[in-house]
Amino acid sequence: MSRAPFAHASEAELARLFDFYRVDWQYEPRTFPIAWNERGRPVEFFTPDFYLPEFDVYIELTVAKPIRNNRKNRKLRLLRSHHPLVNVKLFTRRDAERVFSRLKRAS
Repeated sequence: MSRAPFAHASEAELARLFDFYRVDWQYEPRTFPIAWNERGRPVEFFTPDFYLPEFDVYIELTVAKPIRNNRKNRKLRLLRSHHPLVNVKLFTRRDAERVFSRLKRAS
């Protein structure tokens, strides 16, 4: 269970949830190239928020309003296209709200 400064409070909340359930996690452990220039050099990258080694899955958390998710969805499509063996899941604002509201009720 890695400790890290998080880009957003929701990431810290999700990390606490992983800790509570004793799910091993790593914060932004790997960056993937997703676009290249004409010389074949990577020019755009994507770094998923979490990696859960036990499940071999990357988690990207976004709490932006759905209308603003176009950029994130585009990057996920490129990641899946260029790295088909990488298992990545998008955890949306709605997903986060459901989980965190249930967690608060259980406290």
